[in-house]
Amino acid sequence: MNAPEPLAPLPKSPPTLAAVPRTGSSRAAVSVRQASVVYPAADTPVRALNEVSLDIQPGEFVSLIGPSGCGKTTLLRVIADLEPITSGEVLVNGLSPHDARLARAYGYVFQAPALLPWRTVLSNVMLPLQIQGKPPETCRSIALEQLARVGLTGFEKKYPWQLSGGMQQRVSIARALGFEPKLLMMDEPFGALDEITRDGLNEQLQQLWLREQRTVVFVTHSIAEAVYLSTRIVVMSPRPGRIVKVIESTLPAERTLALRDTPEFTALAHEVREALADGHGH
Repeated sequence: MNAPEPLAPLPKSPPTLAAVPRTGSSRAAVSVRQASVVYPAADTPVRALNEVSLDIQPGEFVSLIGPSGCGKTTLLRVIADLEPITSGEVLVNGLSPHDARLARAYGYVFQAPALLPWRTVLSNVMLPLQIQGKPPETCRSIALEQLARVGLTGFEKKYPWQLSGGMQQRVSIARALGFEPKLLMMDEPFGALDEITRDGLNEQLQQLWLREQRTVVFVTHSIAEAVYLSTRIVVMSPRPGRIVKVIESTLPAERTLALRDTPEFTALAHEVREALADGHGH
């Protein structure tokens, strides 16, 4: 296993959540209304999502957590126009998911880095910008800037197979941020990483969110990860997926991993764990 790589130092973050403009506009960044997803089957149709309603405001970091098969990723894919809904309505920045995708209103980070092995780190990050038809020098300068933001300056000429899993995932994040989306969707991006690397990327992502002030929707199985990163935690039930509880974070905006040893963190984690248990009981 590769040793966890050092993370680049980041600028000081604002001290409280009040410093983060969670309501930069009157329109929700994401609005889900009574959304259901039903998969046809030979015997009984599978209801993956059941009348889910959720508003996510600009600048929020919202984590979706629940057991495997509860519809977390399905909900994320619905918002991203990667999967259709059977009924209900979903709006992204006031647009349908399809129109929001065409307008490049969001970035998406998958569970696996999904990098092209024959392209260098730099050219992987440049790819979406090239597809948009931006001039080569513009693509290069934006890609270099985004790699610097995720602490990968000096790795531009490396190939994905030369990087650790954590570094590959940072390349994916840089690529998703390249066209400056206001909304970043992340489907359990650190789930396959060792704990030390995951902790470091959690810390870096949390600071990146504070600095960039983008809206983030994040899927995770980890209670500690959800509590550490989020302004709100959306707890989902086993299939058919529905929202059991939405928990507001009471933690300060500027967070370090040491926060996980505090009574406030423990209390929030306990509340999430109880909500997950309640969801299983219904």
